[in-house]
Amino acid sequence: MADPEFRPANPDPITRRSDAARNLAVTVYILQALSFFLGGISGLVGVIINYVKMEDVRGSWIEPHFRWQIRTFWIGLLWTVIGVVTTFIIVGWFILLGIAIWIIYRIVKGALALNDGKAPEDA
Repeated sequence: MADPEFRPANPDPITRRSDAARNLAVTVYILQALSFFLGGISGLVGVIINYVKMEDVRGSWIEPHFRWQIRTFWIGLLWTVIGVVTTFIIVGWFILLGIAIWIIYRIVKGALALNDGKAPEDA
């Protein structure tokens, strides 16, 4: 006989889907942070996750996080390439430093907003 006090952790399928999407967003923020140590490959994996799962989060409060993460990846990649190409003239090193700070800011701001249940733009 089943225990009458037992309740599933999350019986609502919509909430379960939202929890799974939130976990994916957390995973992508972690992958973006790891890209500083793994040469960017984890950031690429993260943006692929964003694109593959975008339909699953469309219209939810997680969607702005996915868009935020995608923009962080592409803008970061663009400026990183520009920085690398221009390192032979000293300005490239400043571009790389600036884009690293900007990416860290976006990861932290997005992760904190996610933790608060807000969109990153609102945080």
